[in-house]
Amino acid sequence: MGITTNNTPPARLLDVTRLTSRAGRGLTGVDRVEAAYLSALLDDGVPLFGLARVAPGYVLMDQAGLLALRGRLCGEAPWGRARGAFALARRLSRDQQRAQADLWRHGWARSSRWGLGAMLRRLLPRGTTYLNVGHSNLSARVMRAVRQVPAVRICVFLHDTIPLDYPQFQRDGSVARFRRMLDVAGGADLILCNSGGTRDRLRVHLGPGAPGIRVLGLGVARPVPRPDEVPAGLPPDRPYFVVTGTIEPRKNHALLLDVWAALESEVPAAKMPVLVICGARGWRNEAVLARLDQLGGSGANIIEVAGLSDGALAALTQGAHASLFPSLAEGFGLPPAEAAVLGTQPICSDLPVLREVLGPVAVYLAPQDRAAWQRVIRDLSDRDRRPLDPEIAAEAEQRFAPWDAHINILLTII
Repeated sequence: MGITTNNTPPARLLDVTRLTSRAGRGLTGVDRVEAAYLSALLDDGVPLFGLARVAPGYVLMDQAGLLALRGRLCGEAPWGRARGAFALARRLSRDQQRAQADLWRHGWARSSRWGLGAMLRRLLPRGTTYLNVGHSNLSARVMRAVRQVPAVRICVFLHDTIPLDYPQFQRDGSVARFRRMLDVAGGADLILCNSGGTRDRLRVHLGPGAPGIRVLGLGVARPVPRPDEVPAGLPPDRPYFVVTGTIEPRKNHALLLDVWAALESEVPAAKMPVLVICGARGWRNEAVLARLDQLGGSGANIIEVAGLSDGALAALTQGAHASLFPSLAEGFGLPPAEAAVLGTQPICSDLPVLREVLGPVAVYLAPQDRAAWQRVIRDLSDRDRRPLDPEIAAEAEQRFAPWDAHINILLTII
């Protein structure tokens, strides 16, 4: 895919710390961005190195090590055994221990926490571009170390400022961590972001003296639906709707649980639509999780499923009457865009950033207007599933560029 420009660096260094941390868990939206960058930059002609923070320090990977990492993320090879310091790292899950141990084994070079700068200065060519896409490992220590590479260029992709804008939705301590990360990002040479809305909030939080910020809309994957990978009992044999994303407060699953409770009181059981919740359980959502637990994770009309493959999620989304996205805050909104390219109608919260990204493709409803959501869902469930109107489908195809188009633009920048 390589694109050669006058600014093409002699090498690129991609931080893959976040991807490694996701071992044994499904990929979230930001994770999928980092995975797309890893795959695309591996296929580009410019030498690619990878950096990851691990229990003993840091590991630097060459092309071979990154190919091994990609193979494990894609399920082509299993993670290896965790031994030594990795097996003793109690704060890591078993899968994370194995992933970090694998990176260490496949690493081209390794360093302690204090030796990172010397390692990078010794091994990376002058003018290398460092790219951090996942909000992870973006610390003052790493920034100082990377700056030791002569003429290095640092590019950071920031996906949102939600922890600062909506602290009530965050884990304990995460707001302060995000503020520190954002302060570090302010020392980059270039910041990329996914939408005009994110850019505007970054300018507010970074203030005067911030580096240049460029909007680069995310690519939207065209996954191949794999009905054979859908778990037993799915899809439902009645009209169903999907909601995709981590079960955390800002995703507003509570609204949908209220809608389904109201529908159950007025719709005959045989005609009752099913809500399929696709996503892992998150944080600070005890009331919603308690309601789901009362259903045993698989109620007659609400089904919770996590860890779906991309093919299984695509198959479920493609067969749904609509993809629901009642989120209270977003930086971009990948799930409704991905639903649209599969031919499924997105129904979204009426947020400025979603209108910016989705335009006329989505149906917009106020995120707290239960009656409106209930009415639209009931109307859709009362009729056969319909694919997107051809004009809307064409708009979606044009609006949501595939990842290779995104990467082609990226390579002219970094």
